Amino acid sequence: MTINKEKYINLCKTEKTIPIFSQVFWLNAVAGPNNWDVVIVENKNHEIIGAMPYVWKKKYGFKILTMPKLTQTLGPWLKYPENQKNHSRLSFEKKIMTQLIEQLPKFNYFTQNLHYSITNWLPFYWKGFQQTTLYTYIIKDLTDLDIVFNRFDYSKIKNIKRAEEIVTVKTDMSSKEFYKNHKYTLKKQNKMISYSYNLFDKIYNTTHKNKQSKIFYAIDKKHNLHSAIFVIWDNIEAYDLISTIDPDYKNSGATSLLIKTAIEYISKIVTKFNFEGSMIEGVEQSFRKFGAIQKPYFKITKTNSKLIKLGLCLKNILK
Repeated sequence: MTINKEKYINLCKTEKTIPIFSQVFWLNAVAGPNNWDVVIVENKNHEIIGAMPYVWKKKYGFKILTMPKLTQTLGPWLKYPENQKNHSRLSFEKKIMTQLIEQLPKFNYFTQNLHYSITNWLPFYWKGFQQTTLYTYIIKDLTDLDIVFNRFDYSKIKNIKRAEEIVTVKTDMSSKEFYKNHKYTLKKQNKMISYSYNLFDKIYNTTHKNKQSKIFYAIDKKHNLHSAIFVIWDNIEAYDLISTIDPDYKNSGATSLLIKTAIEYISKIVTKFNFEGSMIEGVEQSFRKFGAIQKPYFKITKTNSKLIKLGLCLKNILK
């Protein structure tokens, strides 16, 4: 284990602002304890003020710093000094991010999605990285649920009322049942599931152990499973990580009811709900109708291999 990694593990035990996707237990689950590391910056008192975990793999002889499956964001975490003016904040970001970037190991290809709270990607640009803007949708304040639910579009309210007459919401589903259902509902749509049961089971077990996840599912009187969602959370926000919808019951409104139920549950724990975003037009429209606010976040990439730049093997090495 590297010294940086050891220090970062200790940091994660006490620091409450590190997103769940950058937490040690998450990285161990999605990448394996030997396939991730971290670069850090410390102040004069040897306190960590910047960190950037990264996941790596080797494929076809290339070293890839990549995003693990089912992981929305990685990128820099910064410990800002208190009461900074804007120009001081930008100077701090430039200094710390640059130091983090310069410590990254040699790679052939790099890709990371930054958390939406990172709005300044210029330090990456100045080091030759490229950026693509993605979007997520956030309900940013769960403290008053009356306000939250009043912002739902009428169509969502109508769906919820319909679903309340058809299905019952439960939370006792196992990882195997959830995965089986997701695989089954995707097959009905001629789609393949994009992650393994082994991966999902690791995520399920580690987040349940830490009391940072829950499955909500909707079942009717004939025991037909209409929809299920897997929600995770850290100390700041919750994430709708995976949703399954049976196309035979897509008009029952069950998913809208599950989202409402999840928000009610999670509002006692955190103040934000993150729909995890989508660039698919229909999905984006659905998220918007929950009264969620659009938030841009950045996908950062850099290619150091001429062969990959030619596009001859990028698709295969990123699988």
